Amino acid sequence: MKNLKFAVFGTGFWSYYQLSGWQELTGVEPLALYNRTRSRAEEVARQFNVPHVYDEPDELLRNHAAELDFIDIITDVDTHAYFTQKGAAYGLPVICQKPMAPTLQMARQMVAACQQANVKFFIHENFRWQAPIRRVKEILDTNVLGSLFRARVTFTSAFPVFENQPFLAELEEFILTDIGSHVLDICRFLFGEVSSLYCQTNRVNPRIKGEDVANVLLRMQNGVSCFAEMSYASILEKEAFPQTLLQIEGENGSIILKPNYQIVLTTRESSTTSIASPIMYPWVDPAYAVVHSSIVDCNRNILADLLGKGTAETTGADNFETIRLVHAAYESARENKVISLS
Repeated sequence: MKNLKFAVFGTGFWSYYQLSGWQELTGVEPLALYNRTRSRAEEVARQFNVPHVYDEPDELLRNHAAELDFIDIITDVDTHAYFTQKGAAYGLPVICQKPMAPTLQMARQMVAACQQANVKFFIHENFRWQAPIRRVKEILDTNVLGSLFRARVTFTSAFPVFENQPFLAELEEFILTDIGSHVLDICRFLFGEVSSLYCQTNRVNPRIKGEDVANVLLRMQNGVSCFAEMSYASILEKEAFPQTLLQIEGENGSIILKPNYQIVLTTRESSTTSIASPIMYPWVDPAYAVVHSSIVDCNRNILADLLGKGTAETTGADNFETIRLVHAAYESARENKVISLS
């Protein structure tokens, strides 16, 4: 079977890891790169032996659409809709980085554009593919805890994220769109859909424009009360970046996901501890290990769908439900009220 060929739109900070993740899989190869700064695209092309480079997206598509099997969008969020609609217009399946779009209406239009063009649309939402998160899900699926009633999903840190991605400091809406889209997707992955939420936000860092703290109380449709907390202003005894920590309680016991991928399962009879470490691929940055490693598993899941060998979890239609939560959280914080999502 021939390799699926794809084009990348955007060769910034994350493109190196996304392309490295693709290289871990068989049956797929990059054909062309686009970046508005051509020299950056040329640099990445040399690293990954990509034959074609462009600084004009339409030229890339005109020249190679017939050879391409999908496109992978790794640009800033404000251009996601533009490139998604370009891909759909050429009849190409689209993979897009999170968050899907800066507004709910724009996200809705992206999903609709791909549906109307009858092309597949995926969001690269990799946090649910992190090794410890997948292991917790496996434990939950055994029903060892019985009926769940309470959960806490935590991403709190003082990691200097603005050093690698300075554009984040300029966002009027920051942590809920950046980390919130991950954290709220984990809540959906583990506990299902949301019936209502209440959110409070804060800006601690005076040098940024958006909020760097958000607390969201979710009432899940299955009755679980889930508290999602996120912060880039938390100076703690143990810095856990970029790990998401969990505490899940059920009628028969609890699961706690601690720093360094330690999972403690407690029932009335006993407590057992296991470790769910990420795979340390050679290109993985140790500071981002659990995130970078999950790129491969997310890509593998999407590739299986593109090959007709499986169904992807993070489709555009599915991720739209996560984007709904992000924007409902902003609405709740602005208006100081509970938002119903039923």
